Amino acid sequence: MRAILTVTIALVLLAPAALPARAQTISAPIVTVDQDRLFSESRFGQRVQRDHEARVQALSQENRQIEAALIEEERSLTDQRVKLPAEEFRSLADAFDDKVQRIRAEQDAKANALGQLLDKDRQAFLSLTGPLLRTLVIERGAVALLDRRVVILAADSIDITGAAIARIDSRIGDGTSGESALPTDGPSDGSETQPAPRPQLDDINAPTEEPLSPSTSIELDSATDSEKPPTPQPTE
Repeated sequence: MRAILTVTIALVLLAPAALPARAQTISAPIVTVDQDRLFSESRFGQRVQRDHEARVQALSQENRQIEAALIEEERSLTDQRVKLPAEEFRSLADAFDDKVQRIRAEQDAKANALGQLLDKDRQAFLSLTGPLLRTLVIERGAVALLDRRVVILAADSIDITGAAIARIDSRIGDGTSGESALPTDGPSDGSETQPAPRPQLDDINAPTEEPLSPSTSIELDSATDSEKPPTPQPTE
């Protein structure tokens, strides 16, 4: 009786340890990945975000400088109001208003260009990482890859986000010149590819009709109507 009880206890104690080992041998036909994490936590995505934030900050500084210069110009024009004939003042006021509208359109175009550049960088990231993700799916014995955001419920064991980030970092790096390797579906042959030249902030700036000095730069797009300087009106 004691021998039977000892064998029974041994089987009960061994059973929990055997189940996880058996489960690890099962290949899931579907794996998931968090695309937001792939971009935000990979070296490539973090470098893109840093570059984008730096360009946005530079444009914001430029906009503040231009706005300050326009406010000063508006004050100077207002001071001339009592000295100039009504028609001459009206002409100057209209020209000032046209200038403000033109600069605002130019700065809005720059902001839109920055957004488009970020979208292009994201598309480049997807193009580079696609083959790497396909290789991971094949290695896991899966037949489909789903975005984790559209899955209602799934086991953490089928998520390959962490492994994908590690593979992306080792093969692509941050995507700068001389660091990223060309991803393939098969084993890496050690060859490298040079990324296409990245457009600079100066390349995407909309042309201005009048060159502005370094101290005159605008972010009228972020200013509310109440913050914008009013256009002086002539006295009849």
